[in-house]
Amino acid sequence: MLVHYIYDGSFDGFLTAIFDMYERRPAVATIVRDEFATETLFDEIHKVYTDQAKSERVWKGINKKMGTKGAQLIYKAFLGEMIDMERVVKRAIQKGFAGVDIINTYNDLDILKLNQMVKKVDREKHRMNAFIRFRESKDGIYFATIEPDYNVLPLNAKHFKNRYADQKWLIYDLCRNYGLYYDLKKVETVSLAISKDINTSLAAPIYFTEDEMQYQELWKNYFKSTNIASRKNMRLHIQHVPKRYWKYLSEKQPDF
Repeated sequence: MLVHYIYDGSFDGFLTAIFDMYERRPAVATIVRDEFATETLFDEIHKVYTDQAKSERVWKGINKKMGTKGAQLIYKAFLGEMIDMERVVKRAIQKGFAGVDIINTYNDLDILKLNQMVKKVDREKHRMNAFIRFRESKDGIYFATIEPDYNVLPLNAKHFKNRYADQKWLIYDLCRNYGLYYDLKKVETVSLAISKDINTSLAAPIYFTEDEMQYQELWKNYFKSTNIASRKNMRLHIQHVPKRYWKYLSEKQPDF
């Protein structure tokens, strides 16, 4: 009988589902995020309750069997949230526990797809590092919003903690409604009620300092003044800075 393991969408919940799956040993199993779960008449449903101890045991096992690099592949692929992610990651873990090299075995379709997922996540992570722009809020926190295709914010934490170690900052993912806040000592996950209109010209003066608003305007004017129209190559520009990232760049915002 097919058993569907329904989990809460968290990485710890997913690892708990892996633990339960090995403990119960069903012949065929799937792992499904609860928001996508559907009722079935003939298959068995197993509700997964996230357990930190179970999650840590599985994670230690992955690191021991597949190494740190293999464990990072598993984690990054999970953050990708792509279609078929749970099946691919589950199969990669099973194969890794069975001794398959999940880093270099490209003739295995599941391992190949895992690595393809990770490449997309890594690309998005690096673009977030490059294109995120902070603005100083009225409470003295440097604030930025993002809407990445993949859940890459946990992968960006180290970069921004090292680069902006002397200032408080908050990066908020509007798509997934959570952010990372750095208080000069540590980075922690926060969830706030942030309106998506925070980036509009009408709302900005409510949240950001007057000096910040003037700085943004000065930067836009500087960008315009250094732009030589006769040498403009929009195709090349879009290749390096895709349009979907323009919303993060102050120099790309319209004049009002």
